[in-house]
Amino acid sequence: MILCLETSTAVCSVALVENGNVIALRESLDGQNHAEKITVFIDEVMKEANVSYRDLDAVATSMGPGSYTGLRIGVSTAKGLCYAMEKPLIAIDTLAAMAHGFKDHKTTRLQDHKLEAILCPMIDARRMEVYSSFFDNDLNKISDTKAIIIDENSFMEEKQNHHLYLFGDGADKLASLFENDEQITVVEKFHCSASYMAELADKAFKNNDFVDTAYFEPFYLKNFVPGMPKVKGLE
Repeated sequence: MILCLETSTAVCSVALVENGNVIALRESLDGQNHAEKITVFIDEVMKEANVSYRDLDAVATSMGPGSYTGLRIGVSTAKGLCYAMEKPLIAIDTLAAMAHGFKDHKTTRLQDHKLEAILCPMIDARRMEVYSSFFDNDLNKISDTKAIIIDENSFMEEKQNHHLYLFGDGADKLASLFENDEQITVVEKFHCSASYMAELADKAFKNNDFVDTAYFEPFYLKNFVPGMPKVKGLE
């Protein structure tokens, strides 16, 4: 029994997973109000499944990349639960979870094209920059996670022998850029979900693949740069 937390983007999502299957799910797409919602969602999924905290075997958190604030909230909440219950902590690659979720829900789309598929989950990093990595059709990670700036010349090498599927909140802004490209499909409105962590979290638990609760930090990919406060009269 694993409690999964996803807070790396504007989505706040909590799933309760038993033997790799989601038995309760709560999520909000309203924006960056994770601090208000996450503990409420945790309480709701536990009550819905009639499960007590002592029944949990582990807590899994989305590790990033993604929103600095969102990741901090999710990881600190997961750590607090693990400390309180003396349970292990599992960290899940956010982009890998997205790829699993996409493959599970978009299988028919992947069969429409003769070329081998490359799955490209993308998280918005503002302007035309995204956090992304590539996965093959068997969900093997085939590139490092990077922050990349996208333009009309992106993916030239990958398109030679593959059909690319771009999805996630970082891909939504690219629809018009690749609308006439026959080797790129942009799947809009695909969002992160704690439910996509189920299989990966279950596998990690069975392999005793845990992180150090005291020292684990999210994978931010880029350093946090706070905005400069406005000076009255100089806006």
